[in-house]
Amino acid sequence: MNGASGSGQRLFIGGDWREPDAGHYDVVDPATEETAGSAPEASPAQVRAACAAAREALPLWSATPPRERAEILARAARRILERVDSHTESARAETGATTATVRATQVGVAAARFRRYARVEKHEWPIPPQIDQAGPLGPATVLGALAGRRPVGVVACLTSYNNPWANAAGKVAPALAMGNTVVVKPAPQDPLSVYRMAEALQEAGVPPGVVNVVGGSGADPGRALVAAPEIDMVSFTGSTAVGRGIAQVCGRDMKRQLMELGGKGAAIVFDDADLRAAVAGIGTTYSFHSGQICTAPTRVLAQRGVYRKLLGLLADHARRLPVGHPAHPGTVVGPVISAAHRARVEAYVRSGVQEGATLLAGGERPPEPRGFYVAPTLLADCAPDSRVAREEIFGPVVVAIPFDDEDEAVALANDSDYGLVDYVWSTDVARAFRVARRLRTGGVGVNTVGRNMEAPFGGFRRSGVGRDVGSYALHAYSETQAIVWPGG
Repeated sequence: MNGASGSGQRLFIGGDWREPDAGHYDVVDPATEETAGSAPEASPAQVRAACAAAREALPLWSATPPRERAEILARAARRILERVDSHTESARAETGATTATVRATQVGVAAARFRRYARVEKHEWPIPPQIDQAGPLGPATVLGALAGRRPVGVVACLTSYNNPWANAAGKVAPALAMGNTVVVKPAPQDPLSVYRMAEALQEAGVPPGVVNVVGGSGADPGRALVAAPEIDMVSFTGSTAVGRGIAQVCGRDMKRQLMELGGKGAAIVFDDADLRAAVAGIGTTYSFHSGQICTAPTRVLAQRGVYRKLLGLLADHARRLPVGHPAHPGTVVGPVISAAHRARVEAYVRSGVQEGATLLAGGERPPEPRGFYVAPTLLADCAPDSRVAREEIFGPVVVAIPFDDEDEAVALANDSDYGLVDYVWSTDVARAFRVARRLRTGGVGVNTVGRNMEAPFGGFRRSGVGRDVGSYALHAYSETQAIVWPGG
């Protein structure tokens, strides 16, 4: 039943673990630059086989009573937690996230998501009867109606590298709960966690073909998956550039899409804010997976009365954070995912300085002998139209811009191609909520960077399409059907 073989990880297709046609590639530990495992390269034929298996399994799985589906999801959650230590170590090695981050926000959140969607919810509900005055059945005909959620069909789930366990579970669990079957394509940088999740689902009793996992080191498996005729819906988390290409395919073939893309979260700090709370929240850009998180408060907009004081506190905070191997108990900031991504982040920092920003902290490589580390970095006095202020850096870099009044803060925050999550810090709660309602973004944190996991999640503009999380994910992974009859 185990997905690993002597040559490396195998693909999961139609309930079987299969050797990849195209061989394996090395997964690199970002903290040591050593090999963390061997991942399979799916061929186009194997991607097609996974899609065919999901299509074949759909009728039986969609007809399975919701309570039986829920029991399987609950067992999967238990299987994940039974091996939490092993899963944590494996995910730490391939993602570079700290042990504490992996255990709580990757493996732990994945188990919680399977538990959450193991709660059986009502999938049908009555609609009040209505008199049809001019219908084909004649005058004054009473029509009853029933609305219900139906599975979309076969869902392609393309996951992100920054949180493989939680991101995959956030797609697979609600999709399965609604009676869909799935083909998962994990991110090439850290796919092994997703195959481990497939093992847990198989052990929990998921029927063959309901869950399939195929991946590879390049873009070809994802392209083949999105374009496959068996796919009814694409759920993607990743960059806006890749999402745009997927949207073109979905539009051509009329496939449902759910996309969670980039972010450039504005953190508005008013002069009456609790600055230490604001620094703690903004500082998560450094401490939570080295800023590789789309919801990070990376773009600080501070009122001039507290601007310099806030910058001093943020700079001190950045300099004090321990950077090092993610397995060490004292480490707060680990590496970024790869050498190429480190070079990208460093190029943005240089660009910011060249465009006139002041480097107050970071900007150098930490003194680690190996690994893809970037020091927590603060760029102040950034021009609103500079690259670092407008583009997603996806690393431990915070940029800061001053503002004078509420209207200017809102204008600066909304002047963005993105709109995923913004933040407001103020002890004037009425003002904080007033500003929050003016922000063109899918979510707003008021005096917090925390997430309510029942609140809808998704973005405006280039930050995505659709909403998921909590009960909203059940809507996202289902179609709504109405049944109408006379005499209701």
